[in-house]
Amino acid sequence: MLVYKGIEIYWLGHDGFRLKSPKVEVIIDPFKLRTRTKRPTDLVFITHDHFDHCSVEDIRKIAEAGRTIVVASENCRSALRTLAVKEKLFVSPGMTGELMGVRYSVVPAYNVNKFRAPGVVFHPKEYGGVGYIIEVDNIRIYHPGDTDLIEEMKTLGRIDVALLPVSGTYVMTAEEAAKAVDIIKPDLAIPMHFGEIVGSEKDAQTFKSKASCRVEILKPEE
Repeated sequence: MLVYKGIEIYWLGHDGFRLKSPKVEVIIDPFKLRTRTKRPTDLVFITHDHFDHCSVEDIRKIAEAGRTIVVASENCRSALRTLAVKEKLFVSPGMTGELMGVRYSVVPAYNVNKFRAPGVVFHPKEYGGVGYIIEVDNIRIYHPGDTDLIEEMKTLGRIDVALLPVSGTYVMTAEEAAKAVDIIKPDLAIPMHFGEIVGSEKDAQTFKSKASCRVEILKPEE
């Protein structure tokens, strides 16, 4: 865990994060949650419907029917249909909103050079995966979901903290993530998407050695 300008940032492993301010708690893409993370939260953001991002089993561990609001990409509708929460909002790139004082913008997330077969990408643009810019207490945090280095990163505006995938295969490599830093220009970057399905801490260290901003490699919250 680290504290950035009053916001507690916890890495939950893989692409999962918990953001906590004095007033609100946000969880993004929970997957294989550890014991201490299993408690009700206020807002849950889901980037796409793959099992390691839209894990209904894990969302249920942190969701409370009368309290939790879930914001998810449109392709999560089927997976989340039986989930009992206060509200479910399904979003697509370009949408914005505000919930419990947390502002969010929905941004594209897709592959341009990661292929599972010739000409077939893992996360095509039309698939509808998303990333989010989540603003808590005027701190803008970018979670790009499963993405490559894409043109839309040039139009994100001010980003204080960038949570960037570094493992390659399905997402940016460490070298591509370092190039993303040059475009996004965050104050702080935190590597993710390693150590669970693909990638290792070596990818995170490579990213840190190449990135042109402060980088913090977090340990998963236990």
